[in-house]
Amino acid sequence: MTDFVTIVQISIGAVLIQNFVLARFLGLCPFLGVSKKLSSATGMGMAVLFVMTIASMCIWWVDHAILIAMNEEFLRTIVFILIIASLVQLMELVMQKFTPALYESLGIYLPLAATNCAILGVVIINTGANPFTGNEFTFIEATVNGAAAGVGFLLALVLMAGLRERLELADIPKSMEGFPIAFITAGLMALAFLGFSGLSFFPGGH
Repeated sequence: MTDFVTIVQISIGAVLIQNFVLARFLGLCPFLGVSKKLSSATGMGMAVLFVMTIASMCIWWVDHAILIAMNEEFLRTIVFILIIASLVQLMELVMQKFTPALYESLGIYLPLAATNCAILGVVIINTGANPFTGNEFTFIEATVNGAAAGVGFLLALVLMAGLRERLELADIPKSMEGFPIAFITAGLMALAFLGFSGLSFFPGGH
């Protein structure tokens, strides 16, 4: 049975301490490509949050009810990618129907979510051991971990977009405009988030 403390640990760990973008360095393609505008960054972050949460729920069930039960764990990667791609396709259809402006602004980066290593990374992590309990992730823990990882991804995107919009108004050297200053900004954000690694409740913290 999952207790409240474990849920809090997983949530804070996935959002701040082991942020998939700023600590694990996964999903950097949409992080740098969509973070030019706050509106598109928010839309992309919400889409990834949705896919991460639903994928964590679906894949945990498929893994335990089918792959592990049939001793077919070696198929995990291809099955996980197929499920994630299906969810992304569903997200594309919904956004194209109800939010066409956001769909157009995201461009190629929305289909790229199907191969977003951050989404694949979180579901693979959910197949391993919970670092707080040492046991396998339960369904609730896997779902919370996926949702919290999505929130962390959204947080990183929104913060980066806000900084890049401010940088558009700043007087910076011509050679540093565009991606050079974006890489420097991302590095400074990663250093800032590194400070959360000292939280004592997280394995490896001090």
